[in-house]
Amino acid sequence: MMTDIMDKLASIREDFSLFTDPRDKYVYLVDLAKESTGLNPNELIDANKISGCTSQAWIVREKTGDSFTFRTDSDAMIVKGLLFLIERVFNGHSKNEILGIDGNQFLTSVGLERAISSQRTNGFSNAIHKIQTELLK
Repeated sequence: MMTDIMDKLASIREDFSLFTDPRDKYVYLVDLAKESTGLNPNELIDANKISGCTSQAWIVREKTGDSFTFRTDSDAMIVKGLLFLIERVFNGHSKNEILGIDGNQFLTSVGLERAISSQRTNGFSNAIHKIQTELLK
């Protein structure tokens, strides 16, 4: 099953490789953010908050059988788009599959490592770290 996550990462990399200008990648992230359903106001609580993110960002985890579903939200469109990528890659996968992904390499594997500011990169790594840490509880 691990290849499924790798296939999803490769698919996202292909999507972003269409854009040579980093600004176009940002526009695409904003478009992805608009696709995200976000969270309900009652889910925007500290327990769901991603720390170390410059903007406000939240993540909610749901488990069905052996697989997980994540729903995310942020008050910043670029961040919301980045979090939507996490949903696309991780949703429907098991704990071990998700733990097998290196959070620091996620943006590199989809071709965004140079397009995103270091603050956002750190926040994104924190989001993946939060997911993986909670899966170990």
